[in-house]
Amino acid sequence: MQNKLNGITLLTHLGVIKVEGEDAAKFLHGQLTQDFSLLGMTEARLAAFCSAKGRMQASFIGFKKSPAEIMLICPLDVLAPAMKRLAMFVMRAKAKFSDVSAEMSVYGLAGDAINKIATPAGSAWTKTDIDASTLVHLYPADGVARALWLGPSAQAAPKGEPLSEDLWAWGEVRSGIALITAPIVEAFVPQMLNYESVGGVNFKKGCYPGQEVVARSQFRGTLKRRAYLAHSDAPMAVGDEVYQSANEGQPCGTVAQAAASPLGGYDAVVSMQVAAFEAGDLHLTSATGPELVASAPPYPLLADI
Repeated sequence: MQNKLNGITLLTHLGVIKVEGEDAAKFLHGQLTQDFSLLGMTEARLAAFCSAKGRMQASFIGFKKSPAEIMLICPLDVLAPAMKRLAMFVMRAKAKFSDVSAEMSVYGLAGDAINKIATPAGSAWTKTDIDASTLVHLYPADGVARALWLGPSAQAAPKGEPLSEDLWAWGEVRSGIALITAPIVEAFVPQMLNYESVGGVNFKKGCYPGQEVVARSQFRGTLKRRAYLAHSDAPMAVGDEVYQSANEGQPCGTVAQAAASPLGGYDAVVSMQVAAFEAGDLHLTSATGPELVASAPPYPLLADI
């Protein structure tokens, strides 16, 4: 892994929303699962935008570019509907939304490419402004440091060895953190993707859409569905269902993110029933489909607050 996931790649599947105005942080604080009111200039946030039922409509990596300007990075296929829905709730708040994807470029950096820019590599969800660009540190993939670089499209790309976007996608899966894309909109509450365990939910902040459902999922009994890593020799795609051979009629999980592995086969982040993970005997797309082997996520799960 160390000699494979190393370098820099342009991430064409990601877009950028700019939220500007003196109420930008306050407004997002009231809409997303993370604290934006107290967001510092050296921090980033993983956050979800939920429906009233607590289901994730989008997820973002956000940070302040200035006290009145917040950037939200998310997959392009959910950007427009998420921005439109968020903007519906602005009302009298002084916050303006704009899609700046054409003006900004997002790069993925891994391994030595980060060390050439920021030494030592920062912990996850910290960020550094470098002139007009920003470096956001992510969760590692199998011990390899990763980061996002956001800068003006007219500006030269950060220097580093070329890395394929497919290999970056595999590193995303191996990090165990999936962003919401179109096939899984409103499929999960945040805990089904372990967001409460990786800095994506703040249970001490004020209300936001779906907050009661998210809090109830956390505090009332054991969470029944979690995100795990999975491997199969067969191709996997976001939205594919996972079954146990003993239960043909009811899927026990859903693929949330997937990528081809350079080591052979395919890896995925799968949200599935805890009982199904513990029992094993998992299969892709049907109870008799290709075998799927699941493993624990690469970080500890937060069972309680």
